[in-house]
Amino acid sequence: MDLLNTLVDKGLRRELPSREEALAVLATSDEELLDVVAAAGKVRRQWFGRRVKLNYLVNLKSGLCPEDCSYCSQRLGSKAEILKYTWLKPDEASKAAAAGVAGGAKRVCLVASGRGPTDRDVDRVSQTIEAIKEQNEGVEVCACLGLLSDGQAERLRAAGADAYNHNLNTSEGTYGDITTTHTYADRVDTVQKAHGAGLSACSGLIAGMGESDEDLVDVVFALRELDPDSVPVNFLIPFEGTPLAKEWNLTPQRCLRILAMVRFVCPDVEVRLAGGREVHLRSMQPLALNLVNSIFLGDYLTSEGQEGKADLEMIADAGFEVEGAGTTTLPEHRADALAAGGCGSHAQSGCGSHEGGACGSHEGGACGPCGESAPVAAAAEVPEARTDLVAVRRRGAGTDLAPNA
Repeated sequence: MDLLNTLVDKGLRRELPSREEALAVLATSDEELLDVVAAAGKVRRQWFGRRVKLNYLVNLKSGLCPEDCSYCSQRLGSKAEILKYTWLKPDEASKAAAAGVAGGAKRVCLVASGRGPTDRDVDRVSQTIEAIKEQNEGVEVCACLGLLSDGQAERLRAAGADAYNHNLNTSEGTYGDITTTHTYADRVDTVQKAHGAGLSACSGLIAGMGESDEDLVDVVFALRELDPDSVPVNFLIPFEGTPLAKEWNLTPQRCLRILAMVRFVCPDVEVRLAGGREVHLRSMQPLALNLVNSIFLGDYLTSEGQEGKADLEMIADAGFEVEGAGTTTLPEHRADALAAGGCGSHAQSGCGSHEGGACGSHEGGACGPCGESAPVAAAAEVPEARTDLVAVRRRGAGTDLAPNA
């Protein structure tokens, strides 16, 4: 396919595809899927070889969030029967983190429900970061605490945080349909605060919330412009008791096309296969390793993932290797830019120039790379709801049971 050859060439040069090319990836047929995976796999291997980075989530504070994000089991008014607990103590969080590190995780992600941290919360998380760093030499720590106020990112960095996560989740045009208690602009501001403090910015999306192809491309292009070092791709876990419980829109093939599109748009970024992979990719998870270079090990915030041992076996069986603690994840040009201070001319530093020439407005009919009409995907059947695959987390942080790592 001329489209795929063009996208591979652009990915190897870190050149931005056009919106029409990105839309065309999402519109490819199931018969073309392996060709799409193989093409995006060339770009993935160029920048990350066959390494897979493992990340481990620690939910510092679960449930009882005042925000109304429709996808979230911890939201205001959620009837999902998840674990609910207040802040873990630093030694409790450090113990949970150590289990993930022992299982091979290179980065620990500290997450807390809520609109954003108070200054006291930042102090508490800072103590937790220091405890984790003291007990686990060389581990990376990413904080995910919601919307940041001025100065808080700098305080987290001073405590030893390496990164900050705050996802855009969906396109600006549809954001108000998903959340009303804060804005898309609030999220962009927090990612920029992380950049400004010299933290490695981590920001991604959630697919499967009823969005269009145009919405998916819009949010991924917005992420490209923000230029985070890590882009987590989540697939909606439709929790009973949340407004999106009936949104079963994804097939394994659709998930793979989304991951390929993200890789083409952000070729040299850590693309992380995040929540929902077990639910929606199922037996196709190993194939996704050709597109992403990072996954979460074990369980998620409020849901259970597959066993950590199964994750490691999957990586080995697919011919990949776990990235070691002494290996730099990012390609040299991105790692150097981050080490130089994070936010200098960041839009030009690693994701490539943002001047790729689009062939027309994406508001009309999408056009292919050479002016041809983009393929139109056949109407997909509504996937069967697999509620049996959605398991609420009952182990690890906030419980007396050993974590899954």
